[in-house]
Amino acid sequence: MSGIESGVELAGPLGGADEISRRLENLPPSSYLWRLVILLSLGGCFEIYDLFLTGYIAPGLNRSGLLTTTTQAFFGFSGIGAFVAATFAGLFVGTFFLGFLADRFGRKAIFTYALLGYSAASVVMACQSTSDGVLLWRFVAGVGIGIEIITIDAYITELVPSWMRGRAFALNQAVMFVAVPVVAALAWWLVPLSPYGIDGWRWVVLIGAAASMVIWILRLYVPESPLWLARHGRSEEAVKILVTLEGAGSTAPARQQRPANQPTARAAANVGYADLFKPPYLSLVALFMVFNFCQAFGFYGFANWVPTLLVEKGITVTKSLQYSFIVAFAYPIAPLLAASFADRFERKWIICGASIAIVAFGMAFSQLVVPGLLILCGVLLTASNMTMSYAYHAYQTEVFPTSIRARASGLVYSMSRISAMFSGFIVAYMLREAGVVGVFGLITAAMLVVIVAMAALGPNVRGKPLDA
Repeated sequence: MSGIESGVELAGPLGGADEISRRLENLPPSSYLWRLVILLSLGGCFEIYDLFLTGYIAPGLNRSGLLTTTTQAFFGFSGIGAFVAATFAGLFVGTFFLGFLADRFGRKAIFTYALLGYSAASVVMACQSTSDGVLLWRFVAGVGIGIEIITIDAYITELVPSWMRGRAFALNQAVMFVAVPVVAALAWWLVPLSPYGIDGWRWVVLIGAAASMVIWILRLYVPESPLWLARHGRSEEAVKILVTLEGAGSTAPARQQRPANQPTARAAANVGYADLFKPPYLSLVALFMVFNFCQAFGFYGFANWVPTLLVEKGITVTKSLQYSFIVAFAYPIAPLLAASFADRFERKWIICGASIAIVAFGMAFSQLVVPGLLILCGVLLTASNMTMSYAYHAYQTEVFPTSIRARASGLVYSMSRISAMFSGFIVAYMLREAGVVGVFGLITAAMLVVIVAMAALGPNVRGKPLDA
């Protein structure tokens, strides 16, 4: 028997969930662990591609006569706002109602099948010739994306120890958001054209759906979460995966073990969905619901409207897509830069600092007209949004126990979907009534709520093991 396996017998019950949690927390760094993060993130690339094409193909949908930039009615279903709303309505259904699937059937299975469902729906959407058809299938695709996002967050949280989780999520966001400059480049190239008589925006959608088939290859190299397996009575499988993770890091400097007299991770097997609305989880659920509702205005209020906002400032469609393409490079680069401090500060202070920067750069963007300065502000605003993004994706999964991690983070994250769904209509209304300045005034108000809520009520998580 290997030394690692012998150590299991001495450390505690073989394969017990608490023991698995303790050993995961003490994992040394290894190239294998980082490869798993990258593989999961590559799977997430396709969801980000689809999520962000919302803004980049909007001028194409308008140009083809399917949807208009603004509508006379607040809830106009013939405008770009309705397309944004359909996307996030689907995301809400996926996160709020179906987040439990990853808790019940495992991270790996849902990681695979949710993405396949989105791909099929996207292909059907690209073949629609009416606005109603586009909106319906956009909604269905959004359901698949919603499930996928929650699953990946829970997956990474349970594979990576707390002392490197911030960097893992920063890398995760960097890899996933490589899809943004890709979709921006394709939109810049294809949206103004109609290759082979097919609208350019349809090509952008179809390319993403076709590329997502690589998920069948990725799933062969990613193990199930050992913590999920242990919590579902599959201890033997959990130990095998954990031994592999520990063996991969056997040449790395050992992490200092937690003292034996410290309490091990608390069992959470009996925690149900209804318990989310009772102490000790109620305060966390309420805080993260408010946070997610407000942060979505800052993130998607800019990300989904970049080309349209630039057009409203007098820039042509082609130029706006070109500028958006340049800004898009901040999405994968910013998290890599943020990794340098990702585990040095509490998550809540990183979120607060990023929110302050969003306010500052957003208001500057609304006032400027010089192309170079507009692009610079767009890059800095995007970088601030991405710093906030990696921090809260880690934060809102690690505060909940394993048995309800996916459904709890899905519940609170669903508020951002509701917010983003209505923000499509609200941003369109503000754009019509108050211009670009009005849009960023709305974003500023939302970010101020985030700052106050997180600074006052955000729990400390740095260095704490899961389920502790």
